[in-house]
Amino acid sequence: MDAPSTGKRLLPANAYRKLEGGEKYAPIVPAGTSIREVTGWSVTLGLIMVAIFSAACVYVALRAGSGIEAAIPIAVAAIFFGRLKAQRSTILENVIVQSIGQASGVVAAGAAFVVPAIYINEIQPSWWQIFLACFVGGALGVVLIIPLRKYFVADRHGELPFPEGTAVTEILVSGESSGGGSGKILLTSFGIGAAYDFFVEVIHGWNPMATTKAVLGKAGAWLGSYRMELKGNFIAALFGLGYIIGLKYAAIIFAGSILAYLVMTPLVYLFAQHLDAAACSQIFTYLGVSTKDLGAVKTIAEMSSDQIFKFFIKPIGIGAIAIAGIIGLIRMGKIIAGSVTLGFKGIGKKGDAGQVERTQWDMKAGNVLLIQLISTLGLGVIYFVVCTTAGGYGVDKSLLYSLVGMVISFILCFLFTPIAAEAIAIVGVNPVSGMTLVTVVIGSLVMAGIGLFGKPGAFVALIVGVAVCTALSTSGALISDFKTGYWIGATPRSQQVWKFLGLAVAALVVAFVIPLMDQSYHFLIPGTTISNEEVLPAPQANMIGAVVKGLMGGGEQPYILYGLGAFIAILAYMAGLPPLAFALGMYLHISITFPQLVGGFVAWLVGRSGKTAEVRQARANQGTLIASGMMAGAAIVGIVAAVMRLPQTNFAVQYVSTGIQYTVSKNVLGEPFLEEKAADWFAGATGQGLGLAMFLGLIVVTFLLARWGAGVQLREEAARKE
Repeated sequence: MDAPSTGKRLLPANAYRKLEGGEKYAPIVPAGTSIREVTGWSVTLGLIMVAIFSAACVYVALRAGSGIEAAIPIAVAAIFFGRLKAQRSTILENVIVQSIGQASGVVAAGAAFVVPAIYINEIQPSWWQIFLACFVGGALGVVLIIPLRKYFVADRHGELPFPEGTAVTEILVSGESSGGGSGKILLTSFGIGAAYDFFVEVIHGWNPMATTKAVLGKAGAWLGSYRMELKGNFIAALFGLGYIIGLKYAAIIFAGSILAYLVMTPLVYLFAQHLDAAACSQIFTYLGVSTKDLGAVKTIAEMSSDQIFKFFIKPIGIGAIAIAGIIGLIRMGKIIAGSVTLGFKGIGKKGDAGQVERTQWDMKAGNVLLIQLISTLGLGVIYFVVCTTAGGYGVDKSLLYSLVGMVISFILCFLFTPIAAEAIAIVGVNPVSGMTLVTVVIGSLVMAGIGLFGKPGAFVALIVGVAVCTALSTSGALISDFKTGYWIGATPRSQQVWKFLGLAVAALVVAFVIPLMDQSYHFLIPGTTISNEEVLPAPQANMIGAVVKGLMGGGEQPYILYGLGAFIAILAYMAGLPPLAFALGMYLHISITFPQLVGGFVAWLVGRSGKTAEVRQARANQGTLIASGMMAGAAIVGIVAAVMRLPQTNFAVQYVSTGIQYTVSKNVLGEPFLEEKAADWFAGATGQGLGLAMFLGLIVVTFLLARWGAGVQLREEAARKE
């Protein structure tokens, strides 16, 4: 995602270039100036932002396979709400709000990439295990990058572009003289996204899932008979995600979906429709495709397009995602080679204030080392509990396994955090998925090597992955925060200390949302071992879960299909396509990527509307705020809908839904569960046609919102010049 342009850069000229001999960068707030920074207001608002965006980021990542970029909307929210105070918030208070709030995205990434893989491996983690793994991983990311802060933000000033840090800084600086119009856009889009998805997810006033089979009538049915069907889940969250991704990457992702769902799926049916059950069984066995969850289906001719896609094509997507992540690491070879040694350079550096000026204060080195030790021991506690409870091992073996797990976790965090930081500083992209995959593979192999197999081994390896993934996300985001603080004149120690509180709240939210989503929607289809990707795609987690299951001896795996996906990813890279984006498209259901393509196309159209280049740029600049607000609002409603599907709320959704009728039944254990049946009008052309009409209305409202926001931005810029 490209950072929004602010029209002009607002910091001093030497903020973006190397300093000449004897030259020193002077931040906006000088080191000798004392203004409000850490206050009850900044901390409280930061934690509110953490709670909202942590929930939103996790929900969107689970439902759409990607996350929300939280830093920019949080910076805008800090400015907007800071203006509502009787005593307007200072720019340093806004820095603290943004720095605390940014914990939401990093913890959500660590959780959404790995934690669902635990459920996919048929393991039910406790909330405290999710919380502790995410919080400890984040804490390690903080304390491992602190010794390198000065090297990245000061010693290499002017060398590293910090794309996201630059955008956030410009927003915070321009907010000192702007009228707060961006905040109104953010809140308005939040309300639009929430209202739209409330009618979709709770009221079921229209059917957001449009299919060619229903919309095109006989022509759609004829195409469907050849397993060729176009689908789109037209909800605000997916539309907003596509808007923020942009047309280029949304189109590349959709191209992967076209290959997987509209080309490969029909081809599988075309060439295998005449095979009998015995021949199909041989194919399933040869490819490593599990048939125990196919029920009465014995032949490929009996399989629907979704079943063919799930059993044959999705594994190809998993292989493509895995190799795409590794390709990303290889492409960053120079960064990796130059940054691995940075962790060792940071050892022994003192972070005490002493005679150092305020803008260079870090946490005390002794406290940093102490937190590293406590965090690593915290992971050991999780590993020990897992081994003694889930694994049934004795104290001696459990101590051995937990000790090995601790060592692996710390070493990989130590080696990878500077890589993540430098990647963010240079290109603005953190190769966290590739490094997490490498982490999980190493953890699985080591654990299997010392005798820890099965579910306990998978559990430990995945918890290692959660911790390392969160640490990498945190270190990358924090180094960007440090640069923002350096440009503006914040106190690094304040950013560091209060980041821990943000991480704790984010980890608590994640530890609530992920089990909630499993209880309401299920990561595994109930009664099967099949991942429920149509509802909760979580592509990275499914990939990692499949890898761990194979390494820990969890049954047959479609390695041939994984290999085919790897080959396709390599071809995509050779053709000049971003392999990870294309691979995600192959893995994600086309009903997810289609509305994302529409969102990207609308963003492209909005950015080209207007009579002058200035107006067109101003309209394009609204994209991040509109999309972020819309996704956050939709995600919060999505979580509310999940709560309303729980027995603890007496399945409240049954009382307000119109298009779907719910009934409460009991399973073989006597436990209540919710059954649903779509009304005929809702499932048919009427409900889907109404859904398309409402989605078109959402597009029109988005255009009007961008036009309004552009007008506000241009008026504010004109006022600043006067």
